[in-house]
Amino acid sequence: MNFSAPKGLRTVGRRRVLLGVGGVLLAAGGLVGAVRTGGYDLGPAHPGALRSLSAWQFVVVQALARRIAAADDPNDESIPSADAVDVAGFVDAYVAEMHPLMRLDLVRLLSFIEHLAPLGVRAASRFTKLDGATQDAVLSWLESNDQGLLRGGFAAVKSLVFMGYYRDPRTWKILGYAGPLVGRPVGGWQ
Repeated sequence: MNFSAPKGLRTVGRRRVLLGVGGVLLAAGGLVGAVRTGGYDLGPAHPGALRSLSAWQFVVVQALARRIAAADDPNDESIPSADAVDVAGFVDAYVAEMHPLMRLDLVRLLSFIEHLAPLGVRAASRFTKLDGATQDAVLSWLESNDQGLLRGGFAAVKSLVFMGYYRDPRTWKILGYAGPLVGRPVGGWQ
């Protein structure tokens, strides 16, 4: 028996099929990437141009700062919010001075937190679209993860947020810190 294609029909080689399928997957991946990194709005919270972070990265840092530096007592208005202290603005400026490879690692970590980490707590949405309790669950999952790289990544983000938050004198009283002695005003730091 002859199992060859009928005369006149063109056969498609395996390589051409694989290239076609690869092209379709690449295009689909690009579309998904564009959709997943679009729709981020800086809003009025950020007063100026970003130095190093893109809009979506800045919004992720804002969301992280709001959860990591959340007040223990949300009704205590004397405790400034992460937005009032502009933690994300500090991180943007800090990241601008980082070594390019470290900056790339941080951007990859932000991408992981935004798009993949929610899957660790069975949430299918972006981190920035989750409610506060689910965001806290994602951060707890990262902090206690079996993978040291994820725990280390969370520790790095937490350190950046705390550096941005506690640099502001309005946050010092939370810690019982009176501020540095050098250059202290007569009436103390306000």
